[in-house]
Amino acid sequence: MLLILATALLASVFSAVHHAEVVSHKIGDPYGTLLLALAVTIIEVSLIVSLMLSHGAKESALARDTIFSEIMIILNGMIGISLLIGGLKFKEQVFHLQGVSSTLIILVAMSVLTLVLPNYTKSIPGPVYSNSQLIFVATVTLVLYGSFVFFQNVRHRSYFLSIDIPEEVIDKPTTRATTISLVFLFVSLITVVVIAETLSPTMEHVIYSAGFPKSIMGAIIACIVLLPEAFSAIQAAKTNNLQKSLNFSLGSALASIGLTIPAVAIVSIVSGLPLSLGIDIKSSVLFALTLLVITLSLGTGKTTGVEGIVLLVILAVYFFTIIVP
Repeated sequence: MLLILATALLASVFSAVHHAEVVSHKIGDPYGTLLLALAVTIIEVSLIVSLMLSHGAKESALARDTIFSEIMIILNGMIGISLLIGGLKFKEQVFHLQGVSSTLIILVAMSVLTLVLPNYTKSIPGPVYSNSQLIFVATVTLVLYGSFVFFQNVRHRSYFLSIDIPEEVIDKPTTRATTISLVFLFVSLITVVVIAETLSPTMEHVIYSAGFPKSIMGAIIACIVLLPEAFSAIQAAKTNNLQKSLNFSLGSALASIGLTIPAVAIVSIVSGLPLSLGIDIKSSVLFALTLLVITLSLGTGKTTGVEGIVLLVILAVYFFTIIVP
């Protein structure tokens, strides 16, 4: 039964993302991008909230663990595999440095404000924000994410287009196809929520029985949520379209913070559940190393497979230190 439910959950996630993409093609950017990000956020938040509500204060760090895992998996895993595959197949790959640099700047700011700063505020002791601080930071992340979407799709759209590859001209789906996808999108999202609530107690029991730390639950949720985007990013890199691959990867990282933090903050404030956001010293070191390496790797507009290997090694260290802290 556990295997059947897990398979159904993955299928529902892929289905929701697919139908969100169909609808987003119909309505166009920037609203299409927002819809797709919103669909993924609903999946992520439903998985997090189902565990938070069922276990209360015991899962106060689940949102933090999930978001941090997503950032580490995206920057080291998705981008690492893309750079390695592209380097092995094409030796070098190129991208627009302006677009990637601006995205990394926003990502660093959002990450530090949500995952590092809570450790040093004094209103409430511990790695948490007070309600007023949480509302302010959630608003800031929304503003930063909205700014990114505007500049990516409107103001500086050329910075995010593939180099030497004509922009894809995709026929918009018919109204009938869009309506069907919209219906299936809602059905898929509801299915994800229901299965998550059903599956969460069993998943926790299996993890704790195996002796794994609680933080591994966040990594599992991150892997489930990121799977569709990871396939798309890696496929783009295999066709020598690193710009598109980076758009998928970095866009997912920004959405995971810019939309998830406000949603989880609302749940926390309304329900009164505690929300721990600050990461520990070990995670801070790995996070700083990741930001340094990814900034150097994407700092010239060209990449090789070497950078991909280094990023994947950091990801392996991250997973190893989750299991053996």
